[in-house]
Amino acid sequence: MAEFVKVAELCEIRPGECKMTEAHGRTIAVFNVDGTIYALDNTCLHRGGPLGEGDLAGEVVTCPWHGWQYNVRTGEKCNDSAKRVVRYEIKIEDGQIMAAL
Repeated sequence: MAEFVKVAELCEIRPGECKMTEAHGRTIAVFNVDGTIYALDNTCLHRGGPLGEGDLAGEVVTCPWHGWQYNVRTGEKCNDSAKRVVRYEIKIEDGQIMAAL
């Protein structure tokens, strides 16, 4: 069973922004899309680029290295749903963003 661990404070990530964080040896990209929080593995499937440094437009983040795009809500690669990065379940407790790892 997954354990929920703190990955960020809600006040640290404004809508349209992302924060990279580490928890349990994993680097996680935490996104705020219009007030809804999503978390993905920070590593692009193509060449390992840092998704948390990419541009976020709506629900889509673009890897800064080679332009691969992912839906942050699902983790799916845009235009190829067979490929996806790990998406973490999120819950908010007392202003803390908790991810299921």
